[in-house]
Amino acid sequence: METTSLVQVNDTVLDALRRPAWPYYVLLPISVSALAVGVYSWWYQIQTGMGVAGVSHPVMWGVYITNFVFWVGIAHSGTLLSAVLFLMRVRWRNAIFRSAEAMTVFAVMTAGFYPLIHLGRVWKWYWFFPYPNQRYLWPNFSSPLMWDVVAILTYFLISSMFLYVGLIPDLAAARDRAKGWRRRFYGWVALGWQGSHRQWTHHRTAYMFLAAFATPLVVSVHSIVSWDFAMTIVPGWHSTIFAPYFVAGAIHSGLAMVLTLLIPLRYVFRLQSVITRDHFENMAKLIIVTGLIMGYAYITEFFIAWYSGNLFERASFVYRALGEFAPAFWTMVLFNSALPLAFLARPVRRNIAALLTIGFLVNVGMWFERFVIIVGSLAHEYSPYAWGSYKISWVEYGISLGSIGWFCTLFLLFIKFFPAVSITEVKELLVEKPEEAA
Repeated sequence: METTSLVQVNDTVLDALRRPAWPYYVLLPISVSALAVGVYSWWYQIQTGMGVAGVSHPVMWGVYITNFVFWVGIAHSGTLLSAVLFLMRVRWRNAIFRSAEAMTVFAVMTAGFYPLIHLGRVWKWYWFFPYPNQRYLWPNFSSPLMWDVVAILTYFLISSMFLYVGLIPDLAAARDRAKGWRRRFYGWVALGWQGSHRQWTHHRTAYMFLAAFATPLVVSVHSIVSWDFAMTIVPGWHSTIFAPYFVAGAIHSGLAMVLTLLIPLRYVFRLQSVITRDHFENMAKLIIVTGLIMGYAYITEFFIAWYSGNLFERASFVYRALGEFAPAFWTMVLFNSALPLAFLARPVRRNIAALLTIGFLVNVGMWFERFVIIVGSLAHEYSPYAWGSYKISWVEYGISLGSIGWFCTLFLLFIKFFPAVSITEVKELLVEKPEEAA
């Protein structure tokens, strides 16, 4: 930690709320423009019909479900870096977990749009919920798609509460520095926080409870998402490896996204003294571990297909590696498993440009992984007569771009109006190790 005093922590974090560097005012309009493209594309799809999307028989799940799984995976790193590392008392998380928690909430919000977009008739969204009606129609609770609704809503609510509870002391610090409408706003959301012993006792108890409650969600939520596929009999999907495979992939992509977001954030908001290269190096070490797990999972999938003796399973995996979507498959293997091994070299782990590049490419590879799993298996199922292909339409490109714009806009607005780094927990490190602050 390069910050040398408790006062400087307040100054560094709270000044970022008032005076971001000029790239912020470039990134925000770009994000809003991308969001506008997505809104127009979705409006066009609603007005014209699902025929403008690329999905057709046999590939009825395409980019929309790929994006859904991708964004749910992105959301998992916030819980890992915050709740799990908090319970394990890993101290280097203190400066980075706030941004990861915010990323979790916004990624879940982004993922939640895709079932509605894929639904086509979005005005029928309430059919997902068990409400009394005169037709005696109820959702099919044995369907994994219904499990998704329950799991995502639960994850969103717990993650939002976890983020807000952790923010309260820092909102009070912002209130004490702010003036005008900002002071009134921060005073309202800080819930009258004064920093008394009684308030701190209840705060730490609530935070500990939410951390313990949120930790199982890391495993459960993406396991349920994986059951959307594993509960079917489609070759390449019907596998017991999918739950741990998807969880490891979610953590892998989430860690990479944290790097992709934190590095520009560190520069734009001048947080170099709080978010250091040591934090990035520790995350890079975690990415090495998750990358190795992903490589092991890829090998295991092919071994299971070969060892099972199932001709359809073998044909599905041969098609992935050598068929129409082979470029996407090998991109996934290279970016997810091979490229993170570059972090074994310490100079690479501490090089900002290398960290940002590899983090971004891992996210690209993880998107291709979901695309290959979904589209590759559906396009090459049991009957050769029913085999088909899939091409992404401009509407799907536009909606995908819009979802990125939606996520980035929410994140940029959050870090402009709320402390992106936990003031109280960074101070804890300085108090616990005063010799480092000398």
